[in-house]
Amino acid sequence: MDRAKQIMLQNFADEIADEVDLTPSIYRAFSKIERELFVPQGFRRWAYRLDALPMGANQWISSPVTVAKMTAYLEPDGADNVLEIGCGSGYQAAILSTILRRVFTIERIESLLNEAKERFRKLNIVNIHTRLDDGRRGWREYAPYDRILFSASTPEIPEEIFKQLAEGGILVAPIEEGGKQVITQFTKIDGSIQKTKKESCLFVPIKKGVEQKSG
Repeated sequence: MDRAKQIMLQNFADEIADEVDLTPSIYRAFSKIERELFVPQGFRRWAYRLDALPMGANQWISSPVTVAKMTAYLEPDGADNVLEIGCGSGYQAAILSTILRRVFTIERIESLLNEAKERFRKLNIVNIHTRLDDGRRGWREYAPYDRILFSASTPEIPEEIFKQLAEGGILVAPIEEGGKQVITQFTKIDGSIQKTKKESCLFVPIKKGVEQKSG
């Protein structure tokens, strides 16, 4: 990466840090991962604005501020692994990959997952593991997870997902309630779930099933 790009990314991280209280590891993540690689070609001029942007399959790449908030509420420092439900563009997973040793991410739309995997390859990110599936089932083979993150809104967390959360683990999700969405942090303590509401948000809703490429 050339010096000009490094300076631009650092300025980008500084802008985010003005909005969100970032730990050093989260700040470094936003200083390292090139967001322009995760947005559609026609929107790359706006990649380093603090805005959500549209992408394929009627989905959105969240604003960097929202990604930073979700990451901060996840409290990733010191955790080993994370399960993300809703890979989308792959940007959130890429941010997490700089902080945690192993990232497992599930996407239900095959075309989006293939694009995300190609981005990971271009960035030489080797600690992200991907799966095409209905994310509401989780990924039992590698459970338990120290952290679980929903990158799509849901009215409730499936019990199967809570079973895959490690003791002492943290789950962060946009929860739908009363016509709005609230970022909510769940912590598993002595086998029970403690719930803390954080702030309002706006995510695409989680959907059932898998959409595979035709032909």
